[in-house]
Amino acid sequence: MKINKIKTHELEKCYSICPLNYNGKKHILIAAEKVNKCLLFDLDGNLEETVWEGPGGTMTMVQLPGSNGEFLATHKFYSPNDSKEAKIILASPKGKDNWEIKTLVDLPFVHRFDILTSGGVNYLIACALKSGHEHKEDWSSPGKIWVCELPEDLSEINEENQLSLTVLKEGLLKNHGYCRVEEADGVWAAVAADNGIFKVIPPVRKGGEWTVETLIEEAASDMTFADFDGDGEKEMLVMAPFHGDTIRIYKMVDGAYTCIKTFEEKYEFAHGIWGTEIDGKGAAIIGHRKGKRNLLACIYDGRDYVMEVLDEDVGPANVRSYDKGTKTGLVSANREIDEIAFYEIESL
Repeated sequence: MKINKIKTHELEKCYSICPLNYNGKKHILIAAEKVNKCLLFDLDGNLEETVWEGPGGTMTMVQLPGSNGEFLATHKFYSPNDSKEAKIILASPKGKDNWEIKTLVDLPFVHRFDILTSGGVNYLIACALKSGHEHKEDWSSPGKIWVCELPEDLSEINEENQLSLTVLKEGLLKNHGYCRVEEADGVWAAVAADNGIFKVIPPVRKGGEWTVETLIEEAASDMTFADFDGDGEKEMLVMAPFHGDTIRIYKMVDGAYTCIKTFEEKYEFAHGIWGTEIDGKGAAIIGHRKGKRNLLACIYDGRDYVMEVLDEDVGPANVRSYDKGTKTGLVSANREIDEIAFYEIESL
């Protein structure tokens, strides 16, 4: 794969990435893991606005469906050891560099969340890395998956009148990975923990039940899906274990995900991950934050699954590809060098 780095910006401990439709244009949001800014860019990487100066601790951002630039975000998740005050907020644009921020729900250790739309209803799914914390590296209180129906009108939801969440699944040690999967018959979420990877399906209709299925029982940190080999069925690329160094490919065999490839090379602190399609072929953009700290692409070359180096020694925390019309864009939050990097993919 050939890519060109077209623009960079400095943001200390840059981390979270989110596409945003705002004022009739597509944008990219980037926010920091530590106490720092959230910035709004156009698709060419030009800085347009500062959404907030702090408090940061932003693991996830998701646009409110159907809105003009409104989005939900995590605040105050600074690390697995410093996230007791984590919450989900709503950011609403009021003018250039003027965004209203209000709390939707206090949720300690909330790491990933999403809005899943099913049967015309928006549902919030929120994944807490853990449930409690008494000392550094305390994993004695496993994480949970929380859910709720998202009200159509959020104007009355605030610090004093918060969203009411329900526990869907608990006992999830190191509940870290999340991936939205959109298919012809609906949308679902993949959630990864030391317990395995789970398929979480929202209610088909309002008032219905959530369902949870186990995809694999092996410990996982993150995962994504892509049809690498072009057979019409998506494989699952998995980083393992929590913040680990091993990359595996799973393929559906006789109705169950089966590991068909384990890369021999170790990718220390594997983290950034995004499944996509480039030139009609499935690919995964991934990164790792220690060791060589490379930005990589996993593709299928007709014989085997291979890794290609896209950028060296940058330490991506999160990555995302996006459509630029005649070109494919790629943005990487290169956390370990405090660099927001915008690329264009020239060819697979």
